[in-house]
Amino acid sequence: MAKKGNVRVLLGTRKGTYVVQGDTARKKWRVGPVAHPGSEVYHVVADPRTPGELYAAVNNGFWGPMVQRSRNWGRTWQEVATPLTPRKKERTPMFNDENPTAPVLRPLNNVWHIEPGLADRPETLYLGADPHLLFRTPDRGASWEPIDGINDHPDKKKWAPGAGGFCLHTILIDPRDTDRMYVGLSAVGTFRTEDGGKTWAPKNKGVMTPFLPDKYPETGQCVHHVAMDSANPDTFYRQDHGGMYVSHDRMDHWTRIGRPLGDDFGFCVASPVTAPGLAYFVRLDGMARVTGDGHFQVHEWNDRSRKWRKLLGPKDFPGHFGVQREGIATDNLRPHGIYVGTTTGQLFVSANGGQKWSQVPYQFPGIHSVSIANPA
Repeated sequence: MAKKGNVRVLLGTRKGTYVVQGDTARKKWRVGPVAHPGSEVYHVVADPRTPGELYAAVNNGFWGPMVQRSRNWGRTWQEVATPLTPRKKERTPMFNDENPTAPVLRPLNNVWHIEPGLADRPETLYLGADPHLLFRTPDRGASWEPIDGINDHPDKKKWAPGAGGFCLHTILIDPRDTDRMYVGLSAVGTFRTEDGGKTWAPKNKGVMTPFLPDKYPETGQCVHHVAMDSANPDTFYRQDHGGMYVSHDRMDHWTRIGRPLGDDFGFCVASPVTAPGLAYFVRLDGMARVTGDGHFQVHEWNDRSRKWRKLLGPKDFPGHFGVQREGIATDNLRPHGIYVGTTTGQLFVSANGGQKWSQVPYQFPGIHSVSIANPA
């Protein structure tokens, strides 16, 4: 086990969970523990309220979706409860024979994202899943309850999937108010609740849908990922199918910021805790879904100056690289670190806010998600 104060990079990959341990200089790395071999792990996250506790959204072609927990930094894992979803409108023989009016509970298609609650609710976790579902556990995964305000939203019959399915992939909680939350759904858009999930309002004004006849509908945007600014929880950075955006009013309005980059398509975005007002995007060529200009690249958005900075040049890492929606993360050190995992299994790291970059010397499976267990 790494010494206290070390950085742990948590990777969900096409073939399992990887914990990558490094020193605070972020120059030396050790790969392991490794878990869930052969499973698609869409997300791995550390619970900051309980050091050493990790959760993984594991999807297995034989055993189905499951939520797994480790209490020792990934050395051993145990399955916790996985929610089931009712099919309310199905008829016999899908109903329980002993109670014909009771709906049968069926497994989810996939589990996508696990979000620990705030410190004032130490047992609470949230889970985003396919098909467009949100769950909450009040007891660290021993049981789950559906959040019907979004699961049974009155407009749900209009919602369509993105290429990744009917996924609820982004869950953000306002650190000032546990009852104010935000979710992102593909290909539906972002929603906000002010009452702990009882009601949800779509929040996509100003986000373009280039693939629909109505370019600015209330919903139908293919949001890929959203990050909250660390210093101002009213500010959000959004990577959409239709470009890169910022909101300064809790998602009430969005402003497109990516046009100076040309094609501002991409999947991932992150904002560092120790550098408020900055956000990092990985721009992709929209049709090819890989980094353009023949090399790996990351762009920094400065929300104060409203300017872009390209962090890598053509000689740094030549080639074409893909990333997925949770493929970028930042740590809480000074200077802040930036971590990007690719669909071809490279993990790129900058230990100084993007000034210099290196690659962890290990070939991982294709990387779905990157998150950081920050030093205590």
